[in-house]
Amino acid sequence: MNDLFSLDADGFDESVSAGRSERNRLRSPLPVRMRPRTVDEIVGQQHLLGAGSPLRTLAGGEPAARTGAPTSVILWGPPGTGKTTLAHVIARGPGRKFVELSAITAGVKDVRRVMDEALSNRDLHRITTVLFLDEIHRFNKAQQDALLPGVENGWVVLIAATTENPSFSVVSPLLSRSLLQTLKPLTENDIRSLLQRAVDDPRGLSGEVAIDDDALDHLVRLAAGDARRGLTALEAAAGVAQSEEQSKEPEEDHPLDGDGRGVVRITLEHAEKAVDVAALRYDRAGDQHYDVVSAFIKSLRGSDVDAALHYLARMLESGEDPRFVARRLMISAAEDVGMADPTALQTAVAAAQAVQLIGMPEGRIILAEAVVHIATSPKSNAAYNGINRAIADVRAGKGQGIPAHLRDAHYPGASQLGHGKGYVYSHDEPHGIAAQQYAPDDLVGTDYYIPTDRGAERAVAGRLEKLRAIIRNG
Repeated sequence: MNDLFSLDADGFDESVSAGRSERNRLRSPLPVRMRPRTVDEIVGQQHLLGAGSPLRTLAGGEPAARTGAPTSVILWGPPGTGKTTLAHVIARGPGRKFVELSAITAGVKDVRRVMDEALSNRDLHRITTVLFLDEIHRFNKAQQDALLPGVENGWVVLIAATTENPSFSVVSPLLSRSLLQTLKPLTENDIRSLLQRAVDDPRGLSGEVAIDDDALDHLVRLAAGDARRGLTALEAAAGVAQSEEQSKEPEEDHPLDGDGRGVVRITLEHAEKAVDVAALRYDRAGDQHYDVVSAFIKSLRGSDVDAALHYLARMLESGEDPRFVARRLMISAAEDVGMADPTALQTAVAAAQAVQLIGMPEGRIILAEAVVHIATSPKSNAAYNGINRAIADVRAGKGQGIPAHLRDAHYPGASQLGHGKGYVYSHDEPHGIAAQQYAPDDLVGTDYYIPTDRGAERAVAGRLEKLRAIIRNG
């Protein structure tokens, strides 16, 4: 008993710890075990990690105030490109404490608790807290605002990750105080190097397997630039190969590694068998759904109703939240069908509400109806392009001021400023259309909405031409 619980000088049983670490290693998924520990181990993203770059400086462990490194970084990129990995590497610097929050489950109270603890750790223990906030685009304005004091005062080094454009999903005060870093999908060479390292590395498969070139090429293609996806597929392929090997009779000419143990070869057949296993794990873990939903949306946009129904079935069978699917349908109806068939959005909204009321499995029928409507509708992204053009002009500083006759004239003193003077009430005019200036002076005559000649939008185009002629030329 005394030997079992004997402690070293620090009160720590090294033998027990070693055993526990090994068990944890074996239980952890391969992507977790292979997570880089230093900047030099990171595969890809070299455009962000060159000598003297802000991220490399931040990962060096020196206080940001001393090095000039940012205290807030937003990492924007597709899944599997290393956002979480970069946060972990930065947190490994000396005097650092790593705290991770998910925007899916955390609230304002959680953020404030982390900030209070970070302030105490900084002032009392000289420990810098690295706060990694995953999926920051899911935080609302109030939740993002709660991050500002800690960022402004240097209580935390904030590393926020998002797969969506931060210009639309992150509040301006936080965005202006952060260094935005855009991550790129990994190349095939990056993925190949990573998978080969995982085969040989003691943290990975420890050389217990070898992989044929054609099997490795297949897994690289399967990864499609996503490191986690590639490593998960490799682990699944190794599992298939080892299971088949265990079912065979021992052979004398079985290849051995340096310790005399049998080395199992992963063949192309093993890799192909593992594809379905890996895909299922990814769907349930919430990662591959980015790939599947991308194919789903593009199939709807491309009017391939059969492919769209396939991806719908794939998402539902893998446990995807039907409400998520319904939200994507509403976006697709507005973005890709638009005014070519305005009823598509009505169908999508009705489907979302009906799924909430009915639930699954019957909800699949309602979602399928919306998919068929959207996929078979004529397509127009004119409204989508119109708002994007308008936003671009606003960001460029255009459209300053509002014509005086359109300004609010209901408060005392407004008339003295000329507000509302000369305004023409549309309902008093022929056809209910008043000929007057509505746009700011520098945007008069600017066309944001350019309708197509598809579906119902053909009629809209004819009417719009007459409307603009009356309004602008009256």
